[in-house]
Amino acid sequence: MNETTVSTEQGVVYEPGGRLLDVHRPARGPAAVPTVLLWHGRGPDERDVLAPLARQAASLGLLVVVPDWCPDAPDGGWGHLRASVRFARERAGEFGGDTGRIVPAGWSLGAYAAVSVAVRPELVDGWRPAAVAGIAGRYLWERPEMGLGNLRDALAATSAAPVPVHLVHGTADDIADIHHSRDFVPVLDRWGWPVTLTETGADHAGAVMTEYDPARQRCVPARSAGAQDAGRTAARVLARAAGLPVPR
Repeated sequence: MNETTVSTEQGVVYEPGGRLLDVHRPARGPAAVPTVLLWHGRGPDERDVLAPLARQAASLGLLVVVPDWCPDAPDGGWGHLRASVRFARERAGEFGGDTGRIVPAGWSLGAYAAVSVAVRPELVDGWRPAAVAGIAGRYLWERPEMGLGNLRDALAATSAAPVPVHLVHGTADDIADIHHSRDFVPVLDRWGWPVTLTETGADHAGAVMTEYDPARQRCVPARSAGAQDAGRTAARVLARAAGLPVPR
């Protein structure tokens, strides 16, 4: 699939408190393209960190919505995450996105949250996604401050119909070891959830086309060829999750 040029609209207000998101989209294309709602990790308000991956994914033909959110908010950030889901469902069409094909996706803690909404629809007012994607996440653990438990237990208890789950993880990840995704695959299989796991050679930051800058204490766009390749792989996984015919 050929890549296309991308346009970005930054700083769109998406919730009453004034929190912002960015929209990345193909500069040219059909009237409505699949929508990916992409959540960053545990650092508050880090939508900029995911910009390289989001733009790469948009170049493949996706509308990618990247909101700021704050995991250390009193509700664990769910007010922000739910508001971003509402934005995607109600307003993605204004930017050329298909509101009938929305894939929640996330990196690190955002991956855990994204997969959780597929397993537990009550977290997002009962909404059901077309598919879900997680990048460099942990899934078989607990995050009590977010009201999230072990997804093994949640899968055993849920009445939600399975949707495809697309996982990406780097073998050099020393923040969330790759075993977190590898161990999750048979759990999903057991309960009949279609799952794919794509492995790259990246570390935690490289999985989303970034590298950690100690001076800034923040992830910045990657310069290494390995991280750029890993980000392109993650973008292709997002595209496949959204139903685009992208080669592996």
